[in-house]
Parts: sequence; structure tokens; C-alpha cells
Amino acid sequence: MFTNDEMNLMCIYNSGSRTDLIAALSALQEHLDADEVELLRLTDSVILKLNKLSDKAFEALELVPDFD
Repeated sequence: MFTNDEMNLMCIYNSGSRTDLIAALSALQEHLDADEVELLRLTDSVILKLNKLSDKAFEALELVPDFD
């Protein structure tokens, strides 16, 4: 469901709950410059997917970074 880049982004900004992660990613978007289009698209994608996910399904995710 989530790409490797999306999982890594979630690992970086995860604060424990699905709703807190959505809030953290939304706050990140407010600080992005106009030229950071790729990061904006990535955060949009993650937020969209997180909004469709239940809290229980979020808790089951293994949020372990994979920077390879």
C-alpha cells in the first residue's frame, strides 16, 4: 500500500498515532518551498493513504526505515 519512500517519510515524522502523523505531515507541507514539488507530492500521497487507513491498520504497520 505504501511505497518505500512513503514508509521512510512516515518513520521520520511518526509521533505515535495515525492522526498525529497526518498533523505532522500537514505541518511539514506548510513549510515547503515552491520548488519542493516532489516532497509535496509524497506528503500528499501519504496523507491521502493515511486518511483511508483505520487506526488499527496503522498500528499494525511496521514503521522501520529502509534507506537503501
